[in-house]
Amino acid sequence: MIREIKAIVRHERVPDVFRALHEIPGLPGATLSVVQGFGRRVDGTSAAAAPEYGETVMAKLELVVPVAMVPAVTAAIQRGAHTGRAGDGKIFVFAVENVINVRSGVKGLDAL
Repeated sequence: MIREIKAIVRHERVPDVFRALHEIPGLPGATLSVVQGFGRRVDGTSAAAAPEYGETVMAKLELVVPVAMVPAVTAAIQRGAHTGRAGDGKIFVFAVENVINVRSGVKGLDAL
């Protein structure tokens, strides 16, 4: 079984997250994107009250891993991203139906 992990974290915490991920033996890899967005505010104000588009610059990490690696990967992301302040981010885990290596045509876990 295969899972996709997406995490939105503070941009400045990426080096710490990557260090934590590099400690996981056999990790297939990770993709990093710089993203902008907004979330629910701690003070209870609505997101619609935010005047600027793309108010906060964050980092989005995407990884596809065997299901057995999910606990280690999510723990590493949480450890690296944690500051204890509002806005540290979120981690999402999704089921993946299949993976296909474009070059070789290999499918499933072997394609990771």
